[in-house]
Amino acid sequence: MPAVVIASARGKELPGRLTGFVVMACLIAASGGLIFGYDIGISGGVTSMAPFLEKFFPAVFKKEEGEVTTNQYCKFNSQMLTLFTSSLYLAALVASFFASWVTRSLGRKLSMFFGGMIFFSGAAVNAAATNVMMLIIGRMLLGVGIGFANQSVPLYVSEMAPYKYRGALNNIFQLSITIGVLAANVLNYFFAEIAGGWGWRLSLGGAMVPALIIMLGSCALTETPNSLIERGHEEKAREKLKKIRGIENVEEELADLIAASEASKKVKHPWINLLRRKYRPHLVMAILIPAFQQLTGMNVIMFYAPVLFKTIGFGSSASLFSAVITGGFNCVATLISISLVDRKGRRKLFLSGGTILLLAQIAISIFIGIKFGVNGNPGELPKWYAYTVVGMICCFVSAFAWSWGPLGWLVPSEIFPLEIRSAAMSVTVSVNMLFTFAVAQIFLPLMCAVKFGLFLCFGVFVALMTWFIYKFLPETKGVPIEEMALVWKNHKTWGKYMPADEVAVPEKELEAAIVSGWQA
Repeated sequence: MPAVVIASARGKELPGRLTGFVVMACLIAASGGLIFGYDIGISGGVTSMAPFLEKFFPAVFKKEEGEVTTNQYCKFNSQMLTLFTSSLYLAALVASFFASWVTRSLGRKLSMFFGGMIFFSGAAVNAAATNVMMLIIGRMLLGVGIGFANQSVPLYVSEMAPYKYRGALNNIFQLSITIGVLAANVLNYFFAEIAGGWGWRLSLGGAMVPALIIMLGSCALTETPNSLIERGHEEKAREKLKKIRGIENVEEELADLIAASEASKKVKHPWINLLRRKYRPHLVMAILIPAFQQLTGMNVIMFYAPVLFKTIGFGSSASLFSAVITGGFNCVATLISISLVDRKGRRKLFLSGGTILLLAQIAISIFIGIKFGVNGNPGELPKWYAYTVVGMICCFVSAFAWSWGPLGWLVPSEIFPLEIRSAAMSVTVSVNMLFTFAVAQIFLPLMCAVKFGLFLCFGVFVALMTWFIYKFLPETKGVPIEEMALVWKNHKTWGKYMPADEVAVPEKELEAAIVSGWQA
């Protein structure tokens, strides 16, 4: 590819180009998203399979088969069933704190390897499960693996990618998640048809494949220059930076990385350092962005999709196939995000996605409410009505996939200074997993209690978070990671938290510097 010159916010130019080496490294690293996506997709399909329910959750099976009369909305309401799904995210929350130390002290690629190895063991335990306790243990091992991978992969890609392409390359992580979801949905559809009712073992055991991909892939990766410098290997970092950028003259960028590393070494307690006033904007984003990402309700729709479709009247096979359709829309919309994020910017995708999410949730609630009411008895469900509901869910999924899905990982990974990066990313992953656990744990009981109004509850959060982005998130496209402080300094709300030695750049000059980076 031709060389490009990327202008920073200060107006200096950092030479470099997008090399095939970087693209391949980012693709391999981003494959870590496969394990997260596969798990999201597989759990909902497995919990809708009759043989799985009959073996591990007989009370739910009896309600599903009509042996026990219950409200349609409440058929799958079981605390043990939700614990099976959500226990993974509680384990991921705890693991992310340990992953922070590994990522900072031992490197990004080793953290990815650990994540894949532990995830592999969890998949093996689940495939061989003979009781609920084995299922829960396996799920918790899966969670530990996801905690490591989600902490290290976005950091790795953000640090490897040239500034101009950082958004697109980082969004490949989310694309991998969506591919994992789609693959899981397709496999569930076919495995559910296996005679003898043991297809669920193949579904759960299939998680070993993406685990192997990230394990072997991490062995082939090079470490990021940021991590090498952070651990005292400056000469190795210089050579890696030359290979990554495809040029010989990397001294200016190397100097920036060394300066950032020296500043980070002065910080003895990064967790305590996060509480300093100058990092208030970063801490707010590290908490609220992943929290809002889960409060859209997207993940519960994805890992409960077959359950949700069965609740609104679909048959077993039709519910699994509908989940495949939504998974396909998820992938396509993520590709749209990859193509637009570095041209249109983060804010525009956030705001457009939030608007459509809200409209889709209102429409879904109205359509389900009209047909199902509060007793959940729709009678005969016309095909056109079912297709309409699926279509609206696809609109919801697509809007999330080009906005809050990828950007919920991209923005936190690019806004943190090196001295707090590992700790702050652990906060992001931990909050994400905490809210994923909470929403997964209460989704089925809430659907039983609130009925169709559940989607309106999520809609309230979508409206709130869209306003939050409009009011508080500055645009970060095209800004080098090590100069992101200038973006906060220029912001009307966050500027007052930045130290006096950070010189604000006039807004027009900052915008011009970013644009010139695109034109170069």
